[in-house]
Amino acid sequence: MQGALEVPIEGSIGLFVMGMALHLFATTSMGIFLGTVARSMPQMGLLMIITLLPCRCCPADTPAREHARIGAEPHAGRADHPFCITRPGHLYRGAGFSIVWPQFLALIAIGSVFFVLALSRFRKTISSMA
Repeated sequence: MQGALEVPIEGSIGLFVMGMALHLFATTSMGIFLGTVARSMPQMGLLMIITLLPCRCCPADTPAREHARIGAEPHAGRADHPFCITRPGHLYRGAGFSIVWPQFLALIAIGSVFFVLALSRFRKTISSMA
């Protein structure tokens, strides 16, 4: 974007890449966990639809939770951590780690919980096969 569209990026590209890597870790851990729950590929597809699709139904241009009117927070449980990292205020205005650390922490927690759950289910499945 910076070269082709001549959009100045004031924020840290390294911080952005780290945030996207954490997002990939969290969603991949969720997918691996769902893979240990499903018994077949069609069942895995259905599980992905009912779990990951609602997480993606909140586009990046929706207002942040802190700007929602009181009593009108229908997306209070939405997974907008990657959107908070890529929000123009952070990437284009030069906000640092002090702004995005709660989202980083949430992505680490989500990814770690699902990774540990997937690992324990996988080990249990392997031990029952032997």
